[in-house]
Amino acid sequence: MLLGLALLYVGAVLTLNGLWLLGKIEDREITFINVVSGFITLCVALYSAFGPGADAGSVRGAALTLLFTTTYLWVAYNRVVTVDGRGLGWFSLFVAITVVPVAIGAFKVSADVAGLWMAFNWTAWAVLWFMYFLLLALKRPILPATGVATLLVGIFTGWLPGLLMLEGKI
Repeated sequence: MLLGLALLYVGAVLTLNGLWLLGKIEDREITFINVVSGFITLCVALYSAFGPGADAGSVRGAALTLLFTTTYLWVAYNRVVTVDGRGLGWFSLFVAITVVPVAIGAFKVSADVAGLWMAFNWTAWAVLWFMYFLLLALKRPILPATGVATLLVGIFTGWLPGLLMLEGKI
């Protein structure tokens, strides 16, 4: 159930961040959903790492979840202090490199549709974080493509699966 909760808010923040990158939401307004989503994923990660029944797998999951948390809180911070985002861009490269072996490992151990779905999610997230690196750190002119990718990744790897998990459909 915690995965559904986290994914619903990952979907919300990525969908809205995609709309923001496409110029549909103001800079000042996007801060709120990034803080809320960062807080929710932080709580899920802390419970997973330190709650009852925490084990090596849940700590690993918490560490990976905190990559999302840090990203969302950093986006919010950048909107408040009005910086150019290069630091977040370089962090995005760190995350993209970090999750590539996670995606590869997920493909290797996927024994069912759910496992394969998760492997594709990690791949999509790695590509998206790499796009943020190109956009923010290297200043490549890929804003529209990054906005569309963020929107689609938000809908298909977060929002819809999170909602379906919370409804008990998957």
